[in-house]
Amino acid sequence: MGYRVAIVGATGNVGREMLNILEEVNFPVDELHAIASRKSKGVEVSFGDKTVKCQDIEQFDFSKVDIVLMSAGGGVSREWSEKIGKAGPIVIDNSSAFRKDPDVPLIVPEVNPDAVKDAKKKNIIANPNCSTAQLVVALKPLHDAAKIKRVVVSTYQSVSGAGKEGMDELWNQTKAIYGLGDATPKKFPKQIAFNVIPFIGAFQDDGYTDEEQKMWDETHKMLDPNIKLTVTCVRVPVFVGHSEAVTVEFDRPIEPDEARAILREAPGVLVVDKQEHDGYITPVDAAGEFAVYVSRIRKDPTVENGLSFWVVSDNLRKGAALNAVQIAQLLDETGTIKSSTGYRTLTV
Repeated sequence: MGYRVAIVGATGNVGREMLNILEEVNFPVDELHAIASRKSKGVEVSFGDKTVKCQDIEQFDFSKVDIVLMSAGGGVSREWSEKIGKAGPIVIDNSSAFRKDPDVPLIVPEVNPDAVKDAKKKNIIANPNCSTAQLVVALKPLHDAAKIKRVVVSTYQSVSGAGKEGMDELWNQTKAIYGLGDATPKKFPKQIAFNVIPFIGAFQDDGYTDEEQKMWDETHKMLDPNIKLTVTCVRVPVFVGHSEAVTVEFDRPIEPDEARAILREAPGVLVVDKQEHDGYITPVDAAGEFAVYVSRIRKDPTVENGLSFWVVSDNLRKGAALNAVQIAQLLDETGTIKSSTGYRTLTV
C-alpha cells in the first residue's frame, strides 16, 4: 500500500512538475487526486502513463487522503490548508501563507530535516520561496564548516517564478518586438523581453520588497537567525531557472578549494567550477535538473574571510515541486506518516 496523494493546483506549472517528479522518483502513490478550482473541473493532467481528471476543491473530501501537495497560491492556502490539516492529511504548502507561522515547520530537507518533528502541530509544512531554497542548500554545508556572519545576494529570477502568465508575457513580448507588435506590459510592471526588472513583489516601508524580505526571514528560520543578509531580487528574461550571485563573509578563513571540497560532498549540490569558457552553469543548463549548481567560487578580497560564488537551480523543481516531494519522502523516512511500500530515494 502506498500513499493517497492530492495535488491542489494540479493544472499550474508547479502542480504539473509535482506530478512529473512523483513519477520520476517512484514515490509510492496508491491513489492520485488532481484538485483545482471549479473552472478547471474535468481538465485532464498526466501522471506517468495515466490521465487524471481534476476535481473541484469545494467538493473534494480531504479526509480520504494522506498527503496534500498545495500549489494554488497564498489566498487558496490561507483559506484551505488549516481546514485540510484538521481533516487528517499533512499539507505541504508551496505558498508563503504559513512560512512565518511558529507552529508550521519551514523545511528544505538538505538543510533542516529535524524540523519535521513539528509537522503534526497543524498538519502543515511550508515550502520556502524558490530563491531561498537554492540559496540555503548552498549555504548550509559552508555554514557548518565555517560560521557565516554576513551574506549579500543578487538574484536573477526567471519569469516562471511568476507562473504561466509570466512565461506567456516574455514569449508574447519577444514575438511582438520582432514583429513590431504590441509589447505593452501586463503581468510585469515593465517590459521583460530584452530587459531586467529590479523589482519583484511589493515594496516595503524600508525600500526592500517582500520577495527580498522572504529570503532573509526564511534563511533565518531554517539556517541561523544571526546571519546578516541583504538581498536584491531581479526579474530577468529567462523562462526557467533562477540564478544568484552570492558573497559570504565567514568567521574564519576559508579557501576556494576548501569550499569546493565541502560543497562536492554536500547533499543536493553539484559543483561545476572550472576557469574555462563553459566551466560554469547557466539557467539553460539547469532546466529540468534536480541539483543546486555552484560555480565561480572565488575569494572576495574586500572583506575579511570572504567568498563569492554563483548558484543556479531549476526554480520549478528544487525551488518548488521537487522540494515538496522531498518533504513527502522525509515524512515517510522519519515515520511521521507510514507506508509499507518502498521507493527509490532521491540522490543528486
